[in-house]
Amino acid sequence: MINLKTEKEIEIMAEGGKVLSKIMKELKRKTKVGQRTADLENLARNLILKSGGKCAFLGYQNFPACLCTSINEEIVHVPPSNRVIKDGDLLKLDLGICWKGYYLDMAITFQVGRKTPLAQKLIAVGKKALKIGIKNLKVGNEIKNIGTSIQKYVESQNFNVIRELAGHGIGKKLHEDPKIPNFKDESLKEKIKEGMVVCIEPMISAGNWKLKKTEDGFGFKTIDNSLTCHFEQTIAVTKKGPKILTKI
Repeated sequence: MINLKTEKEIEIMAEGGKVLSKIMKELKRKTKVGQRTADLENLARNLILKSGGKCAFLGYQNFPACLCTSINEEIVHVPPSNRVIKDGDLLKLDLGICWKGYYLDMAITFQVGRKTPLAQKLIAVGKKALKIGIKNLKVGNEIKNIGTSIQKYVESQNFNVIRELAGHGIGKKLHEDPKIPNFKDESLKEKIKEGMVVCIEPMISAGNWKLKKTEDGFGFKTIDNSLTCHFEQTIAVTKKGPKILTKI
């Protein structure tokens, strides 16, 4: 069941979204070559604590951290560790907070240090795919059109969308209905309604879209070790159109 939010609830989530986006911006700013991903986890925890929010991921399905730090072929859900970030690594940061009883979730991808053409193209396509998905988030449109539009664009750029993971509704729970895949799914007939708050999150591979678990038991990576990117925003559906709550 899709839980529609009131204007007041969306206002509260917008507050939390601003807090989360500021934290994510600071995490990106502080990321350096030679740094451990565990250092980013410590920074994230401190920033969340100072903000007055709570970690959304810590303890969720036994996840051991507040932040997800996935690198290169890893796409999502990799917990921070003593792994050192190398020059040219393609880093995905995924972070969620709970703010006054409501959850917010976002993810960004960026290359640390030197830039490479393939990684930069992947980032550009991921950012545009997210914009295309958000553009389709309007009252009366069918949910399936979000994923259809994302897939069409991504494949036109000779990349692939991940099929095994999807976007989702969000609110008083981290994951709510509806499921929002990044590919065409004709079974999704439900229409978008005012008051919906969802996370659209294109996950893209430069090679095979199929995934396997990482050694930590939490994360996912491509089966052919191809580069990946992941972008995510929390968005509310309003009369005036989609409102990005976690915009940096």
